[in-house]
Amino acid sequence: MNRKLYFVLFLLMFASCKQIKELTTFLSCDFRLSAVDNIKMAGIDVQKFKSFTDLSFTDGIKLLASVTSGSLPLSMTVNVEVRNPNKEKAALNKLDWILLIDNVEVANGTTTNRIEILPNNASGIFPIQVTTDLVKVLSGQSGKNLINFGLNLAGYGNKPTRITLKAKPTILIGASAIEYPGYITINNDYGSK
Repeated sequence: MNRKLYFVLFLLMFASCKQIKELTTFLSCDFRLSAVDNIKMAGIDVQKFKSFTDLSFTDGIKLLASVTSGSLPLSMTVNVEVRNPNKEKAALNKLDWILLIDNVEVANGTTTNRIEILPNNASGIFPIQVTTDLVKVLSGQSGKNLINFGLNLAGYGNKPTRITLKAKPTILIGASAIEYPGYITINNDYGSK
C-alpha cells in the first residue's frame, strides 16, 4: 500500500501533466472481469461443452491427439470492465498483465492499445487476448485433466469464476514510460484491487 501512496504523491507533483492526471484517475477506477469469450482449445470452440463427456468423438480425438503431441493450445478473450466514478477522463497507454486460473499463472503479456474511460460513472470494456499452452502450464497432469481444465473455463454463461488478472498500467509522457509500481488485482466483482 505504501508503494501506491508514494507513486500517487510522485505523480501529484507533476499533476499539471494531462497524461499523469489520466493515469491517476485510471488508478482510482473500479475494475472487474466481465466475461471470457472465444475459448478455444486446439482450435475447437469449447464454450458449448460442460465436460469431457460432452465432446463429439471427432473433437475428443483432436484434443487427445493435441495433448499426445505435447501441446494443448488454449486461446480466449478476457474482457475487463472499467467504471470511472471520477470527474475526469481516465486513460493509459500500456497494460502489462498476468492471468491466473485457480491461482496458477497460465499466461502473461502486454496490451499496447491506448485505453480511455470517460468520466462520471461511464464504463468501458477492454479485451485482452490470451494464448497459452496448457501442457506446458500444467505439466504433469493427465490429458483428460488438461482438457477438463480448459472446458471448465467456459462454465455457465461465460462468467469468469476461477480467473484473476493482475494488471500494471503505464502512461507515456513524451518518450518516457511511467509504470505503476505494482500490480492491480482484478477479479469478478468491482473493487477487487
